[in-house]
Amino acid sequence: MNKGEKAADFELIDSDLKKVKLSDFSGSPVVLAFFPGAFTSVCSKEMCTFRDSMAKFNKFNAHVIGISVDPPFSLKAFKQQNSLNFTLLSDFSREVSKKYGGIHEDFVGIKGLSASKRAVFVIDRSGKIAYSWVSDNPGNEPIYEEIESTLSNLK
Repeated sequence: MNKGEKAADFELIDSDLKKVKLSDFSGSPVVLAFFPGAFTSVCSKEMCTFRDSMAKFNKFNAHVIGISVDPPFSLKAFKQQNSLNFTLLSDFSREVSKKYGGIHEDFVGIKGLSASKRAVFVIDRSGKIAYSWVSDNPGNEPIYEEIESTLSNLK
């Protein structure tokens, strides 16, 4: 998905086994943060950075949604261990990750293990993508200042 495009709606299961649609958040800005895997060092750091930045996101009435291919049970434990204060969704089928940022095949050199690419999308109130960042290197974190700047410039 690219900047200016209408964000593709989807329905995934959250860490509490509830169905959540992207369209449930329409009318508010949304930060979609795809991450390769719960309990990995860079992903933990990234999700904790989002957690620690929630006051900034709340200022813009923005919702943060973390998405990985991990099962919801793992995401629940990851959320609890890191005191994450936002929604985590399981893209176990990998369909949403493929639509948005893509998939790492044979992740970390393990044949058959696939994971979401680290990617961040800011979706504006009208449902269009206002910011798009995708990394082919799972060790790269997003540029948090760009995400905040995009949110501050949304009308």
